[in-house]
Amino acid sequence: MSSANPSPSSSAAPSASSLFDPVQLGTLTLANRVVMAPLTRCRAGADGVPGTLLVEHYAQRASAALIITEGVNISPSARGYDLTPGLYTNEQAEGWHRVTEAVHARGGRIFPQLWHVGRISHPDLQPGGALPVAPSSLAAVGATSYTPGGFKPCPTPRALDTDEIPAIVRDYRRAAQRALDAGFDGVEIHAANGYLLEQFLREHSNRRTDRYGGSLEDRARLLLEVAQAVASVCGAGRTGIRLSPVSPVNGSEPDREPLRTYCHVVEQLDALGLAYIHIIEGVTQGSREVPGGFDYAALRNAFHGRYIANNGYDRRLAIEACAQGRADLIAFGRLYIANPDLVERLRADAPLNTPDPSTYFGGGAAGYNDYPDLAGAARSHETAQPD
Repeated sequence: MSSANPSPSSSAAPSASSLFDPVQLGTLTLANRVVMAPLTRCRAGADGVPGTLLVEHYAQRASAALIITEGVNISPSARGYDLTPGLYTNEQAEGWHRVTEAVHARGGRIFPQLWHVGRISHPDLQPGGALPVAPSSLAAVGATSYTPGGFKPCPTPRALDTDEIPAIVRDYRRAAQRALDAGFDGVEIHAANGYLLEQFLREHSNRRTDRYGGSLEDRARLLLEVAQAVASVCGAGRTGIRLSPVSPVNGSEPDREPLRTYCHVVEQLDALGLAYIHIIEGVTQGSREVPGGFDYAALRNAFHGRYIANNGYDRRLAIEACAQGRADLIAFGRLYIANPDLVERLRADAPLNTPDPSTYFGGGAAGYNDYPDLAGAARSHETAQPD
């Protein structure tokens, strides 16, 4: 796997301070370079309204340079996981406003990740029990949807008609406006991990013959229309996008020439002036190495905004990536599950809490808001000491 060309100062030993230096991200000045990656935890209400659990969860993690929330559904038909939050009703926006107020009160910055799952859904979650929609009527082999009855295989979806697609773009635009109204600092577009925008982009899942399929330019059309629509609302300097160039999750097979596909996309996003690209390097929640490798430096060099690197980073790798100029910021996902004060722990090279996988999806505060920070851990240790 190729890496970016080192910066002129990268011949020196990596410095821990580089990960904790302030950085400009679009129109925002961030306190450090540690980003909380999106983590779907399925703890919103059945109506998609974020409640007090989410308020406390995100407030606990406000020392991150930027919090990117769990995927946020842009419409009722965008849902593929039960108890996930939305941004398509006033009540949902009001719930998110309580979250953003709590994060801002602790000095944090927060973006929602706007999400449409496409075929990674189930009729149990769709309005009227309808089939999920996708670019083509092709099932995501092996993929599952989290329904009120647990995880179920995703069925063969219904292919969207051409005249339905503009409404999806409008849904993204409306969700972006609701995000601003709810006090978010900007927006991330989810175009990774086998969900709708990636389904359109990749040749394996897009067999259309209209203006949204066929050539690379046409397969990328919806993603770019959404990016332009969101940026028109939020401003390009407050808009980012997540991409996973080689990840095969959710039945999404990489293109035969993934570098050509994603260089084209990133060049077009660069022309829009987006604040950042958020790149999953390797297989989502899996190996960073993939057969044949991938030249992430080419994406970094094709984009003049910030590059957020994601997937399998620990303290050492994050420090090296920033110090050597391979990334501007590092997004941590799983480490943030159990370590609300991850920035402080990384800075101090302190031990990390271990998450409980049985609490990942659904439930209450256990395994969500009850992991101790360093101060709490120290108090517990003192209490446990014998007289």
